[in-house]
Amino acid sequence: MIIITGGAGFIGSAMLWELNRSGEDNILIVDDLGSTADKKWQNLSGLSFADILPVDAFVRCLAEDKFNDCTAVIHMGAISATTETDADLLLDRNYFFSKNLAGYCMKKDIRLIYASSAATYGDGKAGYRDDEEKLHSLRPLNMYGFSKHLFDCWAKKNDVLKKSAGLKFFNVYGPNEYHKGEMTSVVFKAYNQIRENGVVNLFQSHHPDYLDGEQLRDFISVRDCTKIMTWLLENPEVTGLFNVGTGKARSFRDLVTATFSALDLDPAILYVPMPENLRDKYQYYTCADTDKLQKAGYSGSTTSLEDGIRDYVQNWLVTLTPHFDIGHNTHNH
Repeated sequence: MIIITGGAGFIGSAMLWELNRSGEDNILIVDDLGSTADKKWQNLSGLSFADILPVDAFVRCLAEDKFNDCTAVIHMGAISATTETDADLLLDRNYFFSKNLAGYCMKKDIRLIYASSAATYGDGKAGYRDDEEKLHSLRPLNMYGFSKHLFDCWAKKNDVLKKSAGLKFFNVYGPNEYHKGEMTSVVFKAYNQIRENGVVNLFQSHHPDYLDGEQLRDFISVRDCTKIMTWLLENPEVTGLFNVGTGKARSFRDLVTATFSALDLDPAILYVPMPENLRDKYQYYTCADTDKLQKAGYSGSTTSLEDGIRDYVQNWLVTLTPHFDIGHNTHNH
């Protein structure tokens, strides 16, 4: 059995779909679905799995050692809001829960793949290399990034990274992110703004080195992420921290232009002031150094921003079935 924490979430449910496509459905989903208004449950409605447990019940079952048939844990469960202000809640879910789960996996010799984040790199002054020996030099800009960084450091200090794979996801976009509210990708937000009023709002730059719309990010399709995770499942000898990005930094203007293009429309962009509370926590540039993953043996390519957005918009967002669904295979990459 494979356990996916955060299995009803964005990347977790995408990974469930990926496993289903390969014929695997002996999977335990661990997640809290929240309000029906959030529609997070819809991420699971077209997918196949053995059972689902809320987080608190799962923690009790861990303590009672009820998962003797577990072969792998894909730990995507976390509070992923970079704007979350409850530091103790972030510590509880993103650090203490992760330590508990990692300890169980190490004791039972269970393959662990867990989600870290590019938010651990802070403003990028220390670079974007997934070098475990340089963890001490990173300074995250928000509590979310710090909670993920804390666990990376603990995993390194306690030799967990010698037996597991931690993934520093960069800016992920794609199907099944719809429940994330303000934390959805800029692609999804741009698509909805185009549909609603034909214009996309982007933050003005408040940095002298970047023009409006030229802030840069490493945007990666969730389907590229699940390919990397599948490879790591199949190669349990590969361990350590790894960046999950394309290795290419693209501008927000590029992204919005590609979204308009996928809808066969000319771009219309309005630049608006960035909220004061974000200005000192804003990353103007992120780009994954992907050498380490490639040297570990991963040879898969990543989708270009234009192709990834075209696929997301045309094969998912504009359709009547925008969620991952194993019942049909019409959405081809």
